[in-house]
Amino acid sequence: MTVTLTLIAITGFISFIALYVNPKIMDLGMLRPYRTVREGTWYEIITSGFLHAGIGHLLVNMFVLFFFGVVIEQTLGIYHYLALYFSGLAFSAIPSLVRHRENPNYATLGASGAVESILFGYIFLYPTEKIIIILLPIPIPAWIFGIMFLLYSVFESKREGGNVNHEAHIAGAIWGILYLIFFIPNSVDHILTLFGLI
Repeated sequence: MTVTLTLIAITGFISFIALYVNPKIMDLGMLRPYRTVREGTWYEIITSGFLHAGIGHLLVNMFVLFFFGVVIEQTLGIYHYLALYFSGLAFSAIPSLVRHRENPNYATLGASGAVESILFGYIFLYPTEKIIIILLPIPIPAWIFGIMFLLYSVFESKREGGNVNHEAHIAGAIWGILYLIFFIPNSVDHILTLFGLI
């Protein structure tokens, strides 16, 4: 079993137990910046990534992780793959911790930040590969999809509507690119070569 499938299995199991068997797990594990800062429950930065608001939320994240995670795992190796995933989870929590540290009613959860790090790691390494969006079943280059996704996330984050943590998506996406630039040798040269710039 690959690391990607292991992450999916563990996340699915914990999310299911928290949703349908023991709701206390949900309350203890979700990221509550007000509580995190005051009580030092920093573990929430990681545990929140193994919890989801519902089956739909879980399925979307795990679907994206499956299709792009397997490729990134094979490309980077297990060590860098896990480092990217968990550092992406932590980095994507920063906007929530900063913005909502004074709001006792705010909470967030889900693997989205880590999954976006994996997705944008893929986009960075394979920018010309085609991605098909379910709502728009036309193959488009990965780099165009990445730009569209970021623009949409920025727009939605400014609207401040709904329960989706778009800031975590943006932070996770940015970290997926930064990780490769900082920690994966020759990743920038790889991109320049793909676009014929060197």
